[in-house]
Order: sequence, then C-alpha cells, then structure tokens
Amino acid sequence: MREEKGDFDPRAQLRAAGLRVTAPRLAVLNAVAAQPHSDADSVAVQVRQQLGSVSTQAVYDVLKACVHAGLLRRIEPAGSPARFETRTDDNHHHLVCRQCGSVVDVDCVVGQAPCLEPSDSHGFEIDEAEVVFWGRCVDCQKNTAEPAVAPEADSQNLDDAPRKPEPAPVRASHALGSGAVPLL
Repeated sequence: MREEKGDFDPRAQLRAAGLRVTAPRLAVLNAVAAQPHSDADSVAVQVRQQLGSVSTQAVYDVLKACVHAGLLRRIEPAGSPARFETRTDDNHHHLVCRQCGSVVDVDCVVGQAPCLEPSDSHGFEIDEAEVVFWGRCVDCQKNTAEPAVAPEADSQNLDDAPRKPEPAPVRASHALGSGAVPLL
C-alpha cells in the first residue's frame, strides 16, 4: 500500500487485512517502511533492535503473511535475496545496481517498453509484470575509476582502433507468481 509519510498506520493496515495486531507484525511493517527494499535478514536486525529477542523464523513468517495479505510486496532481483517494500498499490518497476545491490523505485517506463503482456499466456492467470533495470548507481560510478581511453590509432586496421564500450543490456523480467524469467 502506498502511503504518504504521515498516513502510514500499520495497526489499521493489519486490521483491514484481517490480521491480528502483534508486536512482531508492527515491528516488521515499520522496519520495511523505514528501509524499503530490505531483505529478510536486514528486517530481522531492525525488528530485534525494536523488540529484543525475535527468531529469524518469526520474521520470515510475518513477512510471508504480510505479502500474502497484500501489505508488503516481495521482489526478487536476480542474484539477490528477496527484498520487501510497503509500496503495493501499483505495478512500479525497479533499478538495481550491479555493483552494490542498491534498489530504487521507477514509477513508469518511458520510451519503447519491453513486452509486458506475453503473446501466449499458456493458461496462466497473470497477475503481475515486473521490469528490472540493471546498471550502476551514482555512488558506485563515482567510486569506480574509468579506464583510460587510448588515443586513436593511426592505422588503417580498424581492429586496432579503440572502441567505445557497449552499454550494458537492459534486462526485463516477467514475473509469474514468485519466479522471474528474463525477456532478453
């Protein structure tokens, strides 16, 4: 559920979803709201800071219940543990840094969009399409020295001439349930 900062009320959300209001559920929702795109281990650390001793399994159980109730969204960038966020009311997309793994929201796709509806659903009842853009975040770009480009070759042999690096391909995924299949 997408809330404005002052409108976030996890107690009301739990009740509206038919879930009991418990300290672990409140702590998990508050942790994810404070740090969107957190993985379960990061959420567990924050919950323990709030409540003291809470088992990792209890955190996983709360995350699963909140995803099932529609209070949290679970995303699974390739090569990364599942991440959780409170923004569930839209089909927004994500940017993922290949270097540090940071994840940020993208409100919409502009330009030529990748295939968001399959040409054949193969009998699936499709309830979500997920687009993940991959690249390097601003901080990682600053912290990585760019390789020096050699001066242009004076040779007729084009194989020896320096070339501009090719941009990394944009990868899109189409999520069917919890698995994602690359659309490259």
